[in-house]
Amino acid sequence: MGLPGSGKTTLAEKLVAKLNAVWFNADAVRQEIHKDLGFSAEDRTEHARRMGKLSDWAALGGGYVISDFCCPTEETREAFNPDFVIWVDRIKEGRYEDTNKLFEDPTKDKRWDEHDLILREGTPEEWCETALENIFETEKWDNQAPTALLIGRYQPFHVGHKTLVAESVKRTGQCCIALRDVAGIDESNPYDFEKVKAEIYAACVEFGDKIKVVELPNITDVFYGRGVGYNIEQLELSKELQSVSATKIRAGEIGQDGKPTGKRPE
Repeated sequence: MGLPGSGKTTLAEKLVAKLNAVWFNADAVRQEIHKDLGFSAEDRTEHARRMGKLSDWAALGGGYVISDFCCPTEETREAFNPDFVIWVDRIKEGRYEDTNKLFEDPTKDKRWDEHDLILREGTPEEWCETALENIFETEKWDNQAPTALLIGRYQPFHVGHKTLVAESVKRTGQCCIALRDVAGIDESNPYDFEKVKAEIYAACVEFGDKIKVVELPNITDVFYGRGVGYNIEQLELSKELQSVSATKIRAGEIGQDGKPTGKRPE
């Protein structure tokens, strides 16, 4: 958030690329969706409320959502209801006098807390790095927090697996992805732990430190007694995702996004 011309959209663009986030730019939303709203105090609050709803719905997928807009008053920020605020406080006045008059210091809001961030100095690249550090600091892995467990071979890791990770993080808060030690035991398991681990972290960057990848022995059976203190549940994927085949990916018939690619060179 910040005054018009402060650099908030420039920052949002860089963060979206780093976090693989859904992005709602308020000006674009106004032009394409909220055409019925003007810039009165009431319309600004309604715009913020709708932006918040859009963001909440987009976040149901388990990833990050970034909304960049002025959001000039405590009332509009309360209507939007952010999880985390980055205030780009680089200029004292923007190009719109009515917005300058309305603008209220967000650090005086009741909801402002130590995890929110103010950016004043530096380049957009430096802002981005600072913001990422702050975001990941607030979302560090906690070994004693409720955790989901996914056990698999992931030869290779693909869009269906990522969907399971997203659902696990959404339901439980963080997810431990356990790789069975099967590298090289047959032609269906060509990839070693380090390769698969790197693929998972690269594909799941938007979950930050809310995932952890570990290596397990070649687990083939899971037994339990009564009252184990945890749940075991199958997560149902769509038919489209269920059809994604690791065998076809290894053969070069489809990509890890599940879409046909044609035969790849050896």
